[in-house]
Amino acid sequence: MATATDDAAIAQLQQSLRGAVVRPEDPEFEEVRSIYNASIDKQPRLIAQCADVGDVMAAVNFARQQNLTTAIRSGGHSGPGLSLVEDGLVIDLSGMTGIRVDPDARTVRVEPGCTWGDVDHATHAFGLATVSGIISTTGVGGLTLGGGHGYLTRKYGLTIDNLLSADVVLADGRLVHASEDENPDLFWALRGGGGNFGVVTSFEYRLHPVDAVVAGPMFWSLDDLEATMEWYREWQAEAPRDVYAFYVVGEVPGDPFPAAIQGEKMCGLMWCYLGDDADGIEPFLGDARDVAEPIFEHVDSMPYPALQSMFDPFYPKGHHWYWKGDFVRELTDEAVAEHRRFAEVPTAQSTMHLYPIDGAVHDVDADETAWRHRDATWSMVLVGVDPDPANVDAMTAWARDYWEALHPHTVGGSYVNFMMEEGDERIRATYGDNYDRLREVKATYDPDNFFRVNQNVRPAE
Repeated sequence: MATATDDAAIAQLQQSLRGAVVRPEDPEFEEVRSIYNASIDKQPRLIAQCADVGDVMAAVNFARQQNLTTAIRSGGHSGPGLSLVEDGLVIDLSGMTGIRVDPDARTVRVEPGCTWGDVDHATHAFGLATVSGIISTTGVGGLTLGGGHGYLTRKYGLTIDNLLSADVVLADGRLVHASEDENPDLFWALRGGGGNFGVVTSFEYRLHPVDAVVAGPMFWSLDDLEATMEWYREWQAEAPRDVYAFYVVGEVPGDPFPAAIQGEKMCGLMWCYLGDDADGIEPFLGDARDVAEPIFEHVDSMPYPALQSMFDPFYPKGHHWYWKGDFVRELTDEAVAEHRRFAEVPTAQSTMHLYPIDGAVHDVDADETAWRHRDATWSMVLVGVDPDPANVDAMTAWARDYWEALHPHTVGGSYVNFMMEEGDERIRATYGDNYDRLREVKATYDPDNFFRVNQNVRPAE
């Protein structure tokens, strides 16, 4: 329980920080507390805008001494709003944006306030990239700690499979280094275990040669959903790792798409080809065209950062969001038929995506990292999105009903970054056989569960 925090204590905190302490009475408070999901309306007591590692250590010590419930904010994209807290302290890392690329070693060290757009910009200058998501405004912290998957996943694995080390401020205020050689149990837990173990102040990633990619959307009529999804499940199993395509069902947005198809419900694929020969994608596109004639197609060579930011204009900060996710091992005929429910979608930006998590992801054993479901084939997300709060109930009910119909055909757990606050049972299902080990690591590094504003793993007793 949070206790009263007097002005003298807050003044002392401010004196110990290079960054600012923002309070509800400050004019910038509303802007500073706003996050990606406009449905989240939590009122922190204090926001510590950290400028460096020393600030983070001071903020953690202050929160512990003052008994303040504490949330950690990186990019603020948490669907359930776990980067904010009611009547507690937010440790805001968004001002910590340092990046250092080592092109010879093919590594990059990144501070937690960076977005993936920041990272892509820095690494692309050297023709390099690491695995991340599909929206460039996402923060590196939450995506990485949850596991991380995106266009490079089939070839290069999850984001955590490319994490080499991390610097972490623990609940007792100490700074430690985590890697395969130092604090390896903590390093294991950070790779998929979420924000349960400390504040990561630096991530070191492995980079790969990625410059221009051949990428873009291909849309079919929604009437072709079953035929194309049934083809897709068989095709992906045989596709080389240079070829990535996630399956999408949604409404076609406005510009730059042709006026004739704007607002139409369609299914389709978002392609990304990493092969050396740009024409190497043509046989795979041809296979897809043979299943059903695309209504729209624009797959072409582009810089990798352009692909990474392609969805940004359609999903800006300030919309209302509701997420439901699951891991999928097999797309059964029954599951494919249930996807026809998408047609009942109540808002234009709501969507369903099936992200491939096979290929290189399957090269890692289930117990090598906290991410458990290495045998899954897709990470599925159903997203209700709309700028109008009046539509939140309708889009939430749609996403829940859709998910409940599909859930019996899934592995049972979910990517933690695609979960709302859904309770212990869902968290246990997500981590499976790794859950008890996570509890042991939690007991070692955060025995009092100081870091609990997250998809929480409670310490073993």
